Amino acid sequence: MIRPNDAADLRGLDIFSGMAESNFEALLRGAYFQIFPAGVDLIVEGDPSDFLYVVLEGAVELFASWSGRETTMATVHPVSTFILAASIRDAPYLMSARTIEKCRIVLLPSSDVRAVFGQDTAFAHAVVMELSQCYRALVKATKDLKLRNSLERLANYLLRQNRRSGGSGMFELRTEKRRLASYLGMTPENLSRAFRTLEPYGVEVNGNQITLTKIDDLTILAKPSPLIDDFSR
Repeated sequence: MIRPNDAADLRGLDIFSGMAESNFEALLRGAYFQIFPAGVDLIVEGDPSDFLYVVLEGAVELFASWSGRETTMATVHPVSTFILAASIRDAPYLMSARTIEKCRIVLLPSSDVRAVFGQDTAFAHAVVMELSQCYRALVKATKDLKLRNSLERLANYLLRQNRRSGGSGMFELRTEKRRLASYLGMTPENLSRAFRTLEPYGVEVNGNQITLTKIDDLTILAKPSPLIDDFSR
């Protein structure tokens, strides 16, 4: 059963905020809430997309595997959905997901999501906007991987994280360095070397705490672009 505060968190998301109350209540009737410990596999790529997931608390890693290799695709933080495209298309999951912290998650049956999508114009519009944003973020991420070397990718990642953290020059990495390396298309060893290479540009690393003391120098090296770097996510 969905608790009132969890329902309020769901309603606050852009994707659900404009839909009719009756349709929102219809979604909640089939939904259920669950708490997962860290390290739990939520979905496996290739499986049917039975649910749309909403992360209310914690963090979830989206990852993919092929021929014995594995890579991190994204990390999902509250409050946000994941696997929306698969739910709408009734298609197999293209990624796997696992909790990396204790998580509070709401599961919405994909069949209910599709039914409301066909009935509620505001919800359908919000879904299109959400998927459009995800597509643009994917294009930017692909450009980042294909057009930049590993040092440039790390430098721009640090600048984005600093901006999202308020621009003070001090912030904490929200993901393990092993996962960060995978996300940036690097090995953990290459990530460590890249951090050392960035030291003359004012990058100081103490565990997961990052301090940027020469942001202008780092920016000159990184050459951030609004057509690549997604500062909104």
